[in-house]
Amino acid sequence: MKVAIASDHGGLKIREEIKGLLKDMGIEFEDFGCDCETSVDYPDYALPVAQKVANGEFDRGILICGTGIGMSIAANKVKGIRCALAHDTFSARATRQHNDTNILAMGERVIGPGLARDIAKIWLTTEFEGGRHATRVGKITDIEENNL
Repeated sequence: MKVAIASDHGGLKIREEIKGLLKDMGIEFEDFGCDCETSVDYPDYALPVAQKVANGEFDRGILICGTGIGMSIAANKVKGIRCALAHDTFSARATRQHNDTNILAMGERVIGPGLARDIAKIWLTTEFEGGRHATRVGKITDIEENNL
């Protein structure tokens, strides 16, 4: 698995925590920033990650900002992306099992580093169940295809 990761200024600490988790898990990753504590615009960091996941250069992506909301909205504007915001382990698991998400968003101002690691680990190791869920994901893809 290959993961693209990025954050804005509001997600620096958790991004570093997740990079450590990826190293611990032996998962290849690339960091797309940001590298400053001054205010930056989260779409500038969500877009390259979403594009690289959508075009197949990376299998999955992880985005972190203050709440995770802005990153998830921006990433979901890219065709082929199913980004979910998760702040608990149940949602992290369900979003992979049922929605086959390819990007995870989290908010550093909402959760701490330990929970962020747990969420990311569950999300990274949970497989898509397919079946009835594949039909639903297919309908989401149809919506995306027909509403451009």
